[in-house]
Amino acid sequence: MSGNDIIVSLDIGTSKVRAIIGEMNNGTFNIIGVGTADSEGIRKGAIVDIDQTVQSIRNAVDHAERMVGIQISEVYVGIAGNHIGLQTSHGVVAVSNEDREIGEEDIERVLKAAEVIAVPPEREIIDVVAKQYVVDGLEGIQDPRGMIGVRLEVEATIITGAKTPIHNLLRCVEKSGLRIKDLVLLPLGAGQLSLSKDEKTMGSVLVDIGAGSTTIAVFEEGSIAATSTLPIGGEYVTNDIAYGLRTLTDQAEKVKLKYGCAWYNDAAPDVVFKVTRIGSNVDKEFNQQDLAAIIEPRVQEIFQLVQAEVKRLGYTGLPGGYILTGGTVAMPGVLEVAQHELAASVRIAVPDFIGVRDPGYTSGVGILHNAIRNYRLRTAGGSSSNVKKPANRAKSSSPAPESEQKPGLIERLKNMFSEFI
Repeated sequence: MSGNDIIVSLDIGTSKVRAIIGEMNNGTFNIIGVGTADSEGIRKGAIVDIDQTVQSIRNAVDHAERMVGIQISEVYVGIAGNHIGLQTSHGVVAVSNEDREIGEEDIERVLKAAEVIAVPPEREIIDVVAKQYVVDGLEGIQDPRGMIGVRLEVEATIITGAKTPIHNLLRCVEKSGLRIKDLVLLPLGAGQLSLSKDEKTMGSVLVDIGAGSTTIAVFEEGSIAATSTLPIGGEYVTNDIAYGLRTLTDQAEKVKLKYGCAWYNDAAPDVVFKVTRIGSNVDKEFNQQDLAAIIEPRVQEIFQLVQAEVKRLGYTGLPGGYILTGGTVAMPGVLEVAQHELAASVRIAVPDFIGVRDPGYTSGVGILHNAIRNYRLRTAGGSSSNVKKPANRAKSSSPAPESEQKPGLIERLKNMFSEFI
């Protein structure tokens, strides 16, 4: 990544695949293109059909390419799911420079030292997130580059995932003709983008309600502390509408997007619409209150399950409250239901960039935000921009052409996921 560079994120969701193109221009970041396609082959956030998912990725990328007029070759890919696990680790190294100044190499070595943990054979390390560094016993350091010391320690969170879903995700991206620059944990990127420094420090819950799943991430003491995924989302609201109005699912989705309201008291009795009922050619008329009477109970249930899951994770009464994001929370009335059910401070997070001011884009923009943040950290100490990021371990299982590889990447790719090949 140079001073004026293009980076692309790929957010593969249950209902939509989004490719977002960002541009770094002399230290400033802008969104210059967005490609969206209907997602096929994904159920409840998991890949169930490789070929359909590949086609959805291609459609989204083609859409983004046409908007900007460039060819996309490599992407940052978001990953989430109930197979994701977090565990704490500790790394210690001696500072290598003769003048005892801590440099990029020392950061990489101490993060690698933190990675030396027992990982079951069916799991893979996705990322290593430093919570704090300790230099000669001095705690609470966020970036030790340039400091003088003899002993460097790190308190880190190791993010791991099951190899099978990681392998399937990487295979889909590769078959669509793209190289994977890095894997980014979606709630981590979205949290860095959406949460204020105080919210991350004091403790808060990020709730990403998508179509097929709801991802919960607890942030505390400035870092992600726990994450979980519930197999429930906006698709369940659509199915309820289809059953309640006795209509096709496709028509129920259109009605939900155009007339949906999750808070019955805000629904208007004079807003009417017609739907074609199953088994009949006759349209029947309903109003927005009829629709809200179907939607509100399901949305209430989603937040009740969220609250129960946060308690199961061991957190109650976090001062930062709940921050909502994801495509489903864009529906009118969702915020009111959340405030009523969660009995805490609740707000909706929306990316502050032209063209993506919608909660559904938070994860995709969060991937880019995470990539830029890591780049700025690496270059803050004056190190060159071609330094390899040490955090990502789960790289692609089928190598790209050798001319396109970074030095040393080929051997890592050959050894990765050997049991699947």
